[in-house]
Amino acid sequence: MDIGVFIPINNNGWIISAASPQYMPSFELNKQVVQKAEGYGLDFALSMIKLHGFGGKTEFWDHGLESFTLMAGLASVTSRIRLYASTAVLTIPPAIVARMATTIDSISGGRFGVNIVSGWHKVEYSQMGLWPGDAYFGKRYDYSTEYVHIMKELWETGRSDFKGEFFQMDDCKLSPPPSVPIKLVAAGQSDRGMEFAAQYCDFNFALGEGVNEPQKCIDVPRRMLAHAAKTGRDVGTYVLFMIIAEETDAEALAKWDLYNQGADREALAHLLGHAAADVNTEATSMAAAIQRSPSPINFNMGTLVGSYANVARMLDEVAAMPGVKGIMLTFDDFLLGMDKFGQRIQPLMQCRSHVKLAA
Repeated sequence: MDIGVFIPINNNGWIISAASPQYMPSFELNKQVVQKAEGYGLDFALSMIKLHGFGGKTEFWDHGLESFTLMAGLASVTSRIRLYASTAVLTIPPAIVARMATTIDSISGGRFGVNIVSGWHKVEYSQMGLWPGDAYFGKRYDYSTEYVHIMKELWETGRSDFKGEFFQMDDCKLSPPPSVPIKLVAAGQSDRGMEFAAQYCDFNFALGEGVNEPQKCIDVPRRMLAHAAKTGRDVGTYVLFMIIAEETDAEALAKWDLYNQGADREALAHLLGHAAADVNTEATSMAAAIQRSPSPINFNMGTLVGSYANVARMLDEVAAMPGVKGIMLTFDDFLLGMDKFGQRIQPLMQCRSHVKLAA
C-alpha cells in the first residue's frame, strides 16, 4: 500500500480557518516535509498547481509556488521518493510540459511523474486571458486527452505530428527521451474524469469525504475499478485524507472543533461560488463534493480525527478497500504531522508493516 503526502505548495495547506496553523509556502518548508516523508519511508509526494486564491482574512491560497520548478528543486535534495508535479493544461503547451518532465526525470533519476489538471476553477485562467469559454467545462477531458496523447508520443517516439481539435503539431521533436516511462496521474471524481484516467493514467487520485467515515469513500475506488476494467488497464485509486491526530480522541476532536469555529467565511463563500460555476458538474465530481458540506473548511475531504491508534485503524480500513492502491495525506501542521505519522501512526498500520525507516 503506497502512502504519499500532498505537500503545502500554497499558504495554510488545506484548512480554510483562522484558527488553524498559518504559514507561507516556501522551498525550505516543502523540502523539510518531503525529506521527512522520505525518511519515514513514504512512497511519493505530489504538489498541486493553484493560480488564484480565495481571499478572506486568511488570504487563503493567495500565496503559492509553481509546481514543476518546486519539484525540480526537491528532486535534487531527495534520493528515493517519487515526485509528481501538476500541470494546469490550459496554461502550458503539452510539448513544453513533456520537455520539462524529461528534464526533472534526469534530475531525479527516474522518480518523476505528472498530474494532469483539467481545470474547474475558472478565475485561475480568466485572470490571464486563458479561459476558452464556459463550453470548456464540458470539453475539458477531451482537451486533456489530446494533451496527453501528444506528451506520450513525444516521450515514446521523440516526435509528434498530431492534428486534433485543440492542438496541431508540425513535426514536433523531443530529445533526449525520459530514462523510464513517466507515470501520469489525474484526479477524476466524476465518471468522465475516471474514464479519462482509466484510458491514459497510471493512478487516479480521489477525494475521501466525511469525518471519521472512511467507508464513505468506498464507492470511489469501486467505480474506478469498473472504468479500468473497460480499458483492460491496471489503474488504481489513491484516496486523499487529512490527518488530525493526538494522544487521545478528545484532544484531536477539540482541535478539529477549534478549526471549524475559526472558519474563514469569506474565503469559503468564494470557494463555494466558484465550485457552483462548473456548469457541467456531475454528482460525483469534486465541485459537487465541495458543495455538499455546510462548512467545507478543508474542501470536504475525508478527515481522520482521533488518537494515533484510531487513525492507524481507519487508514488500514481504507487500504483494505477494493481498488485502493494508495493513500495521500495532508495535515493541519505538516512538519509536526509528518513526525506524528512516521513515529506514532505508521508503526501501528498493518498495511505499512513492510516499511523500513531510513537510518
